[in-house]
Amino acid sequence: MSTTRNPLELVDRYLQAVRFWLPKTARQNDLFAELGEDLRSQIEARESELSRPLDQAEVSAILKHCGAPMVVAARLGPRRYLVGPTLYPIYMFVLKMVLLWIMVPVFIFIVGPTNVASSNGDFGAAVLNTIGDLWSGLFIAAGVITLVFAILERTHTIAQVECKWDPMKLPPVRKEERKSSLVTTVCQLAFAWFGLMWLLLLPHYPVLILGPAAAFLKAAPIVYTIYVPLVLLAVVAILRPAIILARTDWSWFPPLAELVQSVLGLALLNFVLSAAIRTQGGDWHPFVVAATTQFAKVATIVNASILISLYCAWLGLCIALLVHIWQFIRAVRTGTPRSQQPASLQAH
Repeated sequence: MSTTRNPLELVDRYLQAVRFWLPKTARQNDLFAELGEDLRSQIEARESELSRPLDQAEVSAILKHCGAPMVVAARLGPRRYLVGPTLYPIYMFVLKMVLLWIMVPVFIFIVGPTNVASSNGDFGAAVLNTIGDLWSGLFIAAGVITLVFAILERTHTIAQVECKWDPMKLPPVRKEERKSSLVTTVCQLAFAWFGLMWLLLLPHYPVLILGPAAAFLKAAPIVYTIYVPLVLLAVVAILRPAIILARTDWSWFPPLAELVQSVLGLALLNFVLSAAIRTQGGDWHPFVVAATTQFAKVATIVNASILISLYCAWLGLCIALLVHIWQFIRAVRTGTPRSQQPASLQAH
């Protein structure tokens, strides 16, 4: 039980609990805001009636009358059928927890390696067996969970939640994290500035990237082709945290800037890989060349290592781009204007 002396903090704790169960849709913020307005209106009306502020017990009674947080969240969310609106948020939470956070890791880190170890070298068959087993396991687990919740729905087990829940036992309010941490942004700016300085010094001090190998290796012509675009990308990397620090009210800017930087980085990597591979003679352009034929084999190993690293970086940027697209879409959706449709808290 909280020891807070502010009865209205119960409202914040109640809203926090409702937000946890509220479906993650474009209207989530709208419903959440309307919910808070409705609650505070009820409290203000009761205070006007009594001509005094409400104490904790009276605020708790209003919240208890409105209903348990997960029930209210279900009432505000879209209507469901096989699993009713009251149980649906819990059903989705359990479904995601079991399927995504339990079964998938178990198959990736335990079942998969076990199948590979017992495959006698037939890795393709082991991977296919693991994927097939995972698919069957997910299907069966989803079916069992759905069946259990359908039974609970029809036996009205959730009615006990409405009777037993206590607003005074709601978890304390968590402090909202800033969209962009000040310390993180400052560190990003410092590292981006350091990276730009390092790039500008490279043409004069090759030892900064090649180390002792600079004595017998030197940059190939392709490096000078990509050098200017690389410096420009480093400048963009500086501008992003600088703008975030200057305009902290632009909540839409961080996800957009990360998306743009990922697109530019992917475009530069595509350009580098294309320039390295596509040649008229069927050979490929190296990134470093040996100063003498004695170190030609070393140059070949270094070039192969760089090429493999670039392909790995390309794959990582593709994944990052998908993540940043999703984050940007979510930021745009949560910034949509409020809907005019009211959200009632009163139980029907």
